[in-house]
Amino acid sequence: MEPRNQTSVSEFLLLTLTDDPELQPLLFSLFLSIYLVTVLGNLLIILAVSSDSHLHTPMYFFLANLSFTDICFSTTTIPKMLVNLQVQNQSITYADCLTQVCFVLIFVSLESFLLGVMAYDRYVAICHPLMYTVIMNPRHCGLLILLSLFIATVDALIHSLMVLRLSFCTDWAIPYFFCEVLQITKVACSDTLLNNVFLYLAATILGGVSLSGIIFSYTQIFSSILRMSSVGGKYKAFSTCGSHLSVVSLFYGTGLGTYISAAFTHTSGKTAVASMMYTMVTPMMNPFIYSLRNRDVKGALRNIIRCISGFQ
Repeated sequence: MEPRNQTSVSEFLLLTLTDDPELQPLLFSLFLSIYLVTVLGNLLIILAVSSDSHLHTPMYFFLANLSFTDICFSTTTIPKMLVNLQVQNQSITYADCLTQVCFVLIFVSLESFLLGVMAYDRYVAICHPLMYTVIMNPRHCGLLILLSLFIATVDALIHSLMVLRLSFCTDWAIPYFFCEVLQITKVACSDTLLNNVFLYLAATILGGVSLSGIIFSYTQIFSSILRMSSVGGKYKAFSTCGSHLSVVSLFYGTGLGTYISAAFTHTSGKTAVASMMYTMVTPMMNPFIYSLRNRDVKGALRNIIRCISGFQ
């Protein structure tokens, strides 16, 4: 075996979205618009929940936290990509890349946990309505958020520290527009077996727990709904779950698509498109899904718009 050139890496090269100079301003405008819509849409959800007393319930408390997580997730990835497009330089320093890896892992894990917690909230509300206020009290809801954040942070820090032990050769190109832990381990020239084992083990356990909780919750919910005699009651129960199910499908669908594409596709363009769906489209669509399908949120947003119009 020939010895490989190992050196101390100072920067990585992220994926070049296009080599056509005429397309770069168009892509910059498109991604900037997506980012602004994502931030504005999720901020409106947070503002609606905080300003309307009718939305001061556990379900909307978790929704506001989900919107905040989406803002943080988008801010972790998209601004750096916009800067690279503007200066036409795809480099990112080793420290910045490792920081991005850590925060991406935190917010992806936190979103997964929040979706699981929101499914649990709907399960308690529909299957145990008389115990809802006792089980989902403010202290319990706050502890669920803190526990989710703690687990997500510990998991991200462990992954980031394990990246520090890797050495890199002369090929520092990452086929993503942001630093992602799996892609970084692929360009390392040292032994990555331990990193890969822990990465897939943590993803299976943490993601599996959240997804299993969602599946269990909705199995019980649908079973309870089918036993209802009132058609109106069935419709109301389904309507409270529709938005959440849409967000769950979008999050896990695009996430699985991204990692399946990365595992079985060697074309960087297809991998980039899949990763953009996951990191851009999902955070942008979440507020639209909840505002369009939820009557209470739409009412709160209309009140905010009236207030803004009144001040002008």
